[in-house]
Amino acid sequence: MADMKIGAYICKGCGIEERLDVAQLTSTAKRDGKAAVAKEHEFLCNSEGVKMIQDDIDNDGVNRVVIVGCSRRAKTDAFNFEGVTLSRANLREGVIWIRPEGDEHQETTQEMADDYVRMACAEAKAMKLPASSGEQELTRRILVVGGGVGGLTAANEAAKTGYEVDLVEMSDKLGGIAGELYQRVPKKNGLQGPVVNDLPELIAAVEGSDKITVHLGTTIKKTDGAPGRFNVELESGATFKVGAIVQATGFKPYDMSQLPEFSPNHADVVDQLTFEQMVKANDGAIKKADGSEAKNVVFVQCAGQRSDKEGHLPYCSGHCCTTSIKQAHYVKKAGGDATIIFDDLRTPGATGEDFYRSGQEAMVTFSKGEVSAVKANGSLQVDYKDKILNEEMTLNADIVVLATGMVPHTGPDPYLMIDLELAKEDDNQELVKKIEHKLELAPPSILNLDYRQGPDVPQLKYGFTDSHFICFPYETRRTGIYTTGPVRRPMDIAQTIEDATGATLKAIQACENSAQGRAAHPRSGDLSFPSFRKEGCTQCKRCTVECPFGAINEDDAGFPQYNEARCRRCGTCMGACPVRVISFENYSVETVGQQIKNVEIPDEFEEKPRLLMLACENDAYPALDMAGMNGVEYSQWIRIIPVRCLGSVNTIWITDALNSGFDGIILAGCQKGDNYQCHFVKGSEMAHYRMSKIDDTLNQLNLEKERVATLEVAITDIHRIPAEINKMAETINEIGMSPFKF
Repeated sequence: MADMKIGAYICKGCGIEERLDVAQLTSTAKRDGKAAVAKEHEFLCNSEGVKMIQDDIDNDGVNRVVIVGCSRRAKTDAFNFEGVTLSRANLREGVIWIRPEGDEHQETTQEMADDYVRMACAEAKAMKLPASSGEQELTRRILVVGGGVGGLTAANEAAKTGYEVDLVEMSDKLGGIAGELYQRVPKKNGLQGPVVNDLPELIAAVEGSDKITVHLGTTIKKTDGAPGRFNVELESGATFKVGAIVQATGFKPYDMSQLPEFSPNHADVVDQLTFEQMVKANDGAIKKADGSEAKNVVFVQCAGQRSDKEGHLPYCSGHCCTTSIKQAHYVKKAGGDATIIFDDLRTPGATGEDFYRSGQEAMVTFSKGEVSAVKANGSLQVDYKDKILNEEMTLNADIVVLATGMVPHTGPDPYLMIDLELAKEDDNQELVKKIEHKLELAPPSILNLDYRQGPDVPQLKYGFTDSHFICFPYETRRTGIYTTGPVRRPMDIAQTIEDATGATLKAIQACENSAQGRAAHPRSGDLSFPSFRKEGCTQCKRCTVECPFGAINEDDAGFPQYNEARCRRCGTCMGACPVRVISFENYSVETVGQQIKNVEIPDEFEEKPRLLMLACENDAYPALDMAGMNGVEYSQWIRIIPVRCLGSVNTIWITDALNSGFDGIILAGCQKGDNYQCHFVKGSEMAHYRMSKIDDTLNQLNLEKERVATLEVAITDIHRIPAEINKMAETINEIGMSPFKF
């Protein structure tokens, strides 16, 4: 980039001119911010204001633009200038909308605004324009793993867009579990009851497409590379390159042998899939194992699921109630009696309620109860408690069908391998043995990723592949790899089809983004990527281990190797680095550190505390913006800096702020844990872990631990976050201002 030339542009609109001394803001930008150009405008976001800025870029050499006006989350389309860095000073949502009017407040309100101008200019000085890494490559080809309804849908939808597809299925035929079905639940008009299984039509479409290559009877031997350039080798010997991967490996039925109280070894006690296969093989007839006609079939819901007993599934598998109603239709059509014993009956989807009514109209018996045992005394006896009559009941049955639920078909959890490595480093032999035992029981790898962080995508606690269940449901922790269907969460066929379509479109988006060097999500379009200063690296491996997305490997010498296309630009590696050698061109220890250092700190005699908040840009900062929109007031002493993720917070920022004379510091990030809402999965968790050790720093500085607070907040906490800011202001008022003021 050419010599730095900062242009600061101050907006007078939206009430800013009425509440603030705009001329003073302009002076602050020139004097303290070192802006070469500082201009005011009535409405900076209108066509004239944007043209004024663009003219200065084109004709006056401005290459670092500072917008002084509304939040950085507002007017992003208007303030979109190519070839320059951009920083924002939030005076609308962050100052005038959260401070009361009146002469008695004018001085401190103006001080807030002046500080935000200084901070934005300081950020501009420390920023650089991201440049291409040269890693970009576009491969319009998708790998789909799994030939069930999810995989077939993904392959077919990708082919419709013109992308080529390699579909890998470990068995010798397509269809998966859906291919075993006699009939299926209708997509529309649930009152009609079960309909013909139309999966053969989808299989024919896939097999007949010139865009899709099907690999049957094989598995993946090795996958390496990154979005846009994954290299795949199959056990069959085939090799090819793909831009993204969709994993649709489905589920396995829960092992009913773990339910001894239900006589699982009896030939006429079966799970739902086995019953489906029996009916299909007999072309709709309902027959016992000995070939005789079955007249009475009992369906037991939630068999070994929605249970906290050891070895059971704690979750609902979603499809089971609807499947039992469908299978009860088979029995009624064949002239038999069907009873469904349930605790809660769940029929999700647009057709669910009507499909339930179709079962009622077919005279299926629905009994609310809890089955305690299935006994084999000649005929089968089902013991259960009727929850309506509050009585113990027994039913005789020719066949008992257990709704056992679904277990995701995933490979080993790679984080077990990381835990094993850490346990070995700590010489914790007991934990090593425990983890090794889990790995022995783990299924074989599916993707066989050649990643430092393990061969498969990480999992949640029930074995389903991890994804951000609120904001980014398809994305795994491995960029460019998308899971879909029951491997991601329990779902039925209709949900799987919709899910696979979404995952495929995201995979295509990843291919297109990677070709331009852009981040996939959630910072979609971000061109920055991490780099490090090799001479300062201590090879501690913290960046490698803490990266949530497997974006960092290590070279032969033990130095980190950053993979731009895998990186999601969260900055967790930057926050992890103890020697502060990791940075992004437009986001670094320096860009935030300089903002902290450019806040004007009054001396202790002025009795004007200074509070710092580092706010996650995904939840906390939007909540603060909405607080401003709703006129929720908070302390004039706070200075807020948005960060990409709380995981990017380096402890040096905390130390620098305390040494500079800040009286209190708040870190506001997303919810962590099993139900995490962190857009970058582990960022908030890592920040809490790091900040748990900040007490040592505070003790060394002889400062109270109450001066630093780490919060879990939601985007909806528009009243709570201001309350926490005010609470910190009250705390400082009680314990006194920092002794480091000068």
